[in-house]
Amino acid sequence: MRERLLLLVESNTTGTGRLFARRAAELGVVPVLLCADPGRYPYAAEDRLRSVVVDTSDEAALWTAVRALEDEATIAGVLTSSEYYVPTAAALAYRLGLPGPAAEAVRACRDKAEQRRMLVGAGVGSPDFAVVSEVADALAAARGIGLPVVVKPVQGSGSLGVRLCADLDEVAEHAGTLLAATVNERGIASPGRILVEEYLTGPEFSVEVFGTDAVVTVAKHVGALPSFVEIGHDVPAALPGEQEIALRESAVRAVRALGLGWGAAHVELRLTGPRTAEVIEVNPRLAGGMIPELVRRACGIDLVRAQVLAALGTAPELERSGYARASIRFLTAEQDGILARSASLAEAVARARTVPGTVEAVLYRAPGEPVGPAEDFRGRVGHAIAVADRSVRAAEAADRAVALLGEAVSYADLHTEEAFA
Repeated sequence: MRERLLLLVESNTTGTGRLFARRAAELGVVPVLLCADPGRYPYAAEDRLRSVVVDTSDEAALWTAVRALEDEATIAGVLTSSEYYVPTAAALAYRLGLPGPAAEAVRACRDKAEQRRMLVGAGVGSPDFAVVSEVADALAAARGIGLPVVVKPVQGSGSLGVRLCADLDEVAEHAGTLLAATVNERGIASPGRILVEEYLTGPEFSVEVFGTDAVVTVAKHVGALPSFVEIGHDVPAALPGEQEIALRESAVRAVRALGLGWGAAHVELRLTGPRTAEVIEVNPRLAGGMIPELVRRACGIDLVRAQVLAALGTAPELERSGYARASIRFLTAEQDGILARSASLAEAVARARTVPGTVEAVLYRAPGEPVGPAEDFRGRVGHAIAVADRSVRAAEAADRAVALLGEAVSYADLHTEEAFA
């Protein structure tokens, strides 16, 4: 019998990228990572994941690689866990006659300027905005919208390049930096446009949507401004019923307005009134930040498995089978510092894992590695996950565990010998 393959077009470097491959294997399908550089994904070597090196930005080269795989096995599905490659994976699935989202819909959704226009056109609550390609236009937009404003790329992920600008000097500086970039962190060409948006206040949440069903609402914790680094999540969010309804209804309306409705969508919103939710953005993919793992532990719903099943043409399993509460807190550095020796790192992780309710505590960096304040997700140093029967208990346990992880970071002068002892 020919092997059945699940093609993974690139990946995120941690978290759900590894889980996609593992769930495929559990379902009896061979995961194959199509990527330009397998070295970006340490888990690929650790898990002995089959990889095919190909320029994933070159449609012809990608198709040639896929046709070669077809000669030896049956391609059963195509997915990606990377925001940047959702349109590529969708187009490839369509070309192969396999399940997936509408390629044009996800391509439009990936362009946050086009997404914003579509949401406004459909009457979905969202911030005032302007799309600009010159610093002078960014300044004019900021004046018109009213300071402070959020300035961010029209394409991106993980809060990369997203910044709150309090005055016109900050707008000019950050807009100039973004517009000067010719490629993003993945080496993909930048479009030469940015967004200037109204700054919405109020607590932030996400709604994890699958198809057109709101699965769960997640409370978000964001770090110190002017960056928007997510430093924690609580699942499910503890909310009054009317607020829960407002968030879920707005998220589903946004998904429908964008022509989505296949597989997972991660919708970020703010509550701007007692019963008013406005959409920050819609991501046509599973959430990052370990949210799928929190949902699995709290609700018994495996969103990664559901996404893999959908790609294989099988009905996903979305029935809730758990009623716990789960929280994650990310470790970020308060200032420039350095991680301790190996023994001290191991001790910090061991202590964090002793906190009642803690089910996971990890550090991402090596002993002696410098760390600094996070400006986006790449600045996270580690995380702790806790599960309990009440939201407050899960949150307190995660807070305590990540504080113990933080003892592995030394804020001594990096130029002194003590910092490297």
